[in-house]
Amino acid sequence: MNILYDERLDGALPKVDKPALLVELRAALPDLEILHEPEDLRPYECDGLSAYRCTPLLVVLPEHVEQVQTLLRLCHRMRVPVIARGAGTGLSGGALPLEQGVLLVMARFKRILEVNPAGRYARVQPGVRNLAISQAAAPYGLYYAPDPSSQIACSIGGNVAENAGGVHCLKYGLTVHNLLKVEIVTMDGERLTLGSDALDSPGFDLLALFTGSEGLLGVVVEVTVKLLPKPQMAKVLMASFDDVEKAGRAVADIIAAGIIPGGLEMMDNLSIRAAEDFIHAGYPVDAAAILLCELDGVESDVHEDCLCVEGVLRKAGATDVRLARDEEERARFWAGRKNAFPAVGRISPDYYCMDGTIPRRELPRVLRGIAELSAEYGLRVANVFHAGDGNMHPLILFDANLPGELERAEALGGRILELCVAVGGSITGEHGVGREKINQMCAQFNADELTLFHAVKAAFDPQGLLNPGKNIPTLHRCAEFGAMHIHRGQLPFPDLERF
Repeated sequence: MNILYDERLDGALPKVDKPALLVELRAALPDLEILHEPEDLRPYECDGLSAYRCTPLLVVLPEHVEQVQTLLRLCHRMRVPVIARGAGTGLSGGALPLEQGVLLVMARFKRILEVNPAGRYARVQPGVRNLAISQAAAPYGLYYAPDPSSQIACSIGGNVAENAGGVHCLKYGLTVHNLLKVEIVTMDGERLTLGSDALDSPGFDLLALFTGSEGLLGVVVEVTVKLLPKPQMAKVLMASFDDVEKAGRAVADIIAAGIIPGGLEMMDNLSIRAAEDFIHAGYPVDAAAILLCELDGVESDVHEDCLCVEGVLRKAGATDVRLARDEEERARFWAGRKNAFPAVGRISPDYYCMDGTIPRRELPRVLRGIAELSAEYGLRVANVFHAGDGNMHPLILFDANLPGELERAEALGGRILELCVAVGGSITGEHGVGREKINQMCAQFNADELTLFHAVKAAFDPQGLLNPGKNIPTLHRCAEFGAMHIHRGQLPFPDLERF
């Protein structure tokens, strides 16, 4: 059994009478588009983590909130699991369907409801693409800051579910820092508002709790995001290094100098070569590593910061530091970084994208550890990451056609994540846990913490029908994984342990 998909899950779920469910859905929602034939279901077998597939029982494509509410109420009554899906660009198996579950696709909720330049916010439906928000706000000199590399395709509802990041999140924050409120529908069909139009609201911060909950607590039906003024100026420095660890130390040196760049990204030689061959960004293919450092703000500050950062980089051992000549070259520098994943896909039959976060001071140590693990498992690793906030994306190259390589890639990925935890970091920074990292949750959290997570889940979804088998492992699973001692032999919420 691999770590990404537990075949026992579907067997533990109650058997759903598909014909009876279809009859009920058609009677309650005659205008709802329902896909149920095998050839129609196949395109929804996976999300961006495409090595693992599962055909859903049904796929539904609502267009109105009332349809979502009715669907959830019906599935709640019939005890049918529901998995919400946005654009399907996720990279942790979070939207992987179940054979005994309904896949709720929110892609048709794609209207921008309001752009308010005075209040600096936008109200959008969950299927709106990340980049489309900034495009709609551009005439007002505003933009939406979080910019995942998949921003041309990923949807804002999925960004909320995963608390997505991006290359500019060091300075401007993750999705959670750029939200005012979300409208959600719970498993029993109730519509709730989390957050408010104000910067703060009384009571528990349920907006922060919900953001990053990976579809376990409710379905997003509307999002209000903060908009920021476009910076007056942005400049990018590209620094080349002959040693990966020197580049890692330079990251901490920049922050220690009191400068918070708009973006601070790092790529190693393997990813540099792949991106340059694909995008022709002007990267130095002989460098062991490069840092891309973007500085933005008013012109005088940017000029001063560029001089300061250049000095820091050279002192840290940079062999060359280049300032993008113009906006076109700046865009090319970033295009190479944002297309690093597909670029690496051109040099290997398959790759497995990891997502761990570490303290910046541990970058040299962890890079050295990844190199050692790469040699131990006999698999190449291309390192691409948001260096400024310590969010690493090691890309493990393998060939799924070769017996045992997929399993070896999985095992190597798990070891890398456990290394991140060992140095005080986390098993995810923006991709989420989904199915991919559920075993490593046992290394990240103790039994009491996981018990609390199950309590939160039970408060929103007592029957455990929303996205079961994702994000939060059972203590039984952790005991099998060997990473946790179960206190007094007790398991929380035994009715949820089937998931």
